[in-house]
Amino acid sequence: MTELTTHLKLLHEETLNNLKSSKANNTLRAYKSDFKDFGSFCAKHGLKCLPSEPKVVSLYITHLSKNSKISTLRRRLVSITMVHKLKGHYLDTKHPIIVENLMGIRRVKGSIQKGKKPLLINHLKLIINVINEQKKEEIKKLRDKSIILIGFGGGFRRTELISIDHEDLEFVPEGLKITVKKSKTDQFGEGMIKGLPYFDNEIYCPVKNLQKWLEVSKIKSGPIFRRFSKGLSLTDKRLTDQSVVLLMKKYLDLAGIENKNFAGHSLRSGFATVAADSGADERSIMAMTGHKSTQMVRRYIREANIFKNNALSKIKI
Repeated sequence: MTELTTHLKLLHEETLNNLKSSKANNTLRAYKSDFKDFGSFCAKHGLKCLPSEPKVVSLYITHLSKNSKISTLRRRLVSITMVHKLKGHYLDTKHPIIVENLMGIRRVKGSIQKGKKPLLINHLKLIINVINEQKKEEIKKLRDKSIILIGFGGGFRRTELISIDHEDLEFVPEGLKITVKKSKTDQFGEGMIKGLPYFDNEIYCPVKNLQKWLEVSKIKSGPIFRRFSKGLSLTDKRLTDQSVVLLMKKYLDLAGIENKNFAGHSLRSGFATVAADSGADERSIMAMTGHKSTQMVRRYIREANIFKNNALSKIKI
């Protein structure tokens, strides 16, 4: 009997590990962070957070709704649900007290989501121009230009961008193939390959700039986007995803562009918006960005086409 109990205990632990492994580390961290806030709310009001009940969760959602977006409320609800599942508890998130509360909040607040600004072609050119004008070492300028151009040209998430290794690159006559080993929407690591063709204008060509960066930096393996030490020596340490945001905001500022509403996602959304404006269909955009759903891509297409076939333009005054 003891042997059977031990075996079941091991199976239980292995099952919990499998449940945890089904989600990326960043996702698990987000769940924990969100649940911590829920736990603080419950502790403050003498409520039980684990296991919890629909009424308590609904109260928490109402509490959050005063200063949070609808998307934040939904994310917190997912986090609370997942922590319950991981701990072996059931929480009925389809209970009317939760569902109808969310519907009521959405009607009062509205559910329109205002995302960060996309980095468009004029922004991209201004950034590259301002980098070229900087009085700094050529090697650092090449790194920074490559990050911005590859990030935009491949429609990369910033975590995907800084995760690229030299082994993931293949230069071919048409341009560059980049293997993305894992991404947010590819939790099982099936991978995908992005193809970046050469541009006619070498100044803004992602492939040409990356070739120059690799040649000057002498990187032959490992991370391609690395940190510099204080003495401007190139280290073997990979840049963080936050570095991409800081770099982009820095050069937007130097180019005289208000950078408040730009973020790391602006490279990815910029690619999708510009591609849509240039006539690319949603399938080819998704093939590059790795979007699994058409919803977000169609939003980029709508925004890109807002002045095309505009009804008001047909009115002659």
